[in-house]
Formats: sequence, structure tokens, C-alpha cells
Amino acid sequence: MAIPEFIKTLRANIGTELLHVPTVGVLAYDDQGRVLLVKGTSSGLWGAPGGIVDPHELPSDAAVREVWEEAGVYVELTELLGVFAGTQFSVVYPNGDQLSGVETVFAARVISGMPRADQEETSDARFFDPGEIERLTCYPHFLEIHRAVSQRQPHPYFKPTTWCPPRA
Repeated sequence: MAIPEFIKTLRANIGTELLHVPTVGVLAYDDQGRVLLVKGTSSGLWGAPGGIVDPHELPSDAAVREVWEEAGVYVELTELLGVFAGTQFSVVYPNGDQLSGVETVFAARVISGMPRADQEETSDARFFDPGEIERLTCYPHFLEIHRAVSQRQPHPYFKPTTWCPPRA
């Protein structure tokens, strides 16, 4: 993944300590109902296009930008699917950098473009029928998103709360 400049600046000051950042993901669908996935260059795993929201950037703008950068497809966001976080959305990179994300996931429809990998962050980009996803080697966090949104709730997804005050 390309490292945003503001993350590089923070890392210069805090080293590999845990950063908690906002991220986005996009489930972009074509006219046949297939979903656009990208394959990570370094991991070889499939997942939805997405990434870190830059300072002062709207999550919606970050979502559209990430799909364009990673897959060469311009999309229109159609729905907020959910907000995800937890251990599946945390990573320790090979250099020791720790990152925890809170991912806002959008649905989108394709406006233009043909899937193509950027060859920096992604090595492949293509559409898949939803039933094919379980047979792919995917990022664990993407599978959590896929399974949650496949249930098609009438409202955006979020995990039920587990916190309560000490004397409730």
C-alpha cells in the first residue's frame, strides 16, 4: 500500500507505534451485479478497493479516489453499507508499523472505466459474481465485510455494542 505523506510524517515522530486511522472500502457493482475486487501486490490477497482517508478529506471522496487509483474505475457511491473495526481491521506491516482502522464501507455503481491494476498497490483488478468470493483467497477483513453486507440488512451494518458502564 502506498503510504500517505501525513502517515510518513507521523511515523518519523512515533516510529512503529499503533496508529488508529479512518479508512474506506468500496463494493462497486457492474450492470450484471458483479463486484469489483483488487488483488494486493505484496499479499496476493483479494479485497475491495479502499484505503486511508487523508486529513480533511471526505470519506466519500476517499472512497471514489481509491477505486480510481487502485482499479482504474470511476464510481458513483450509492449507499453506506456499514462501519467496521476490530482486530480483523488491524495490521502489523513487515517493517513493524502497527495500524488499526475504522473502515467506512460504501456500495457503488460503475460509471466508467475498465478494471486494471495499478501495479503498485494492486496486481489485478476484475469483477466477480458474489458467489465466487468465498472461493478466492481474500483478506480476512474483506471476508468479514462481505459476509455482513451479504445479509442485506435494512440499515447500515455495525457490530452490536459490548460496552456498558461499570454499574449498569
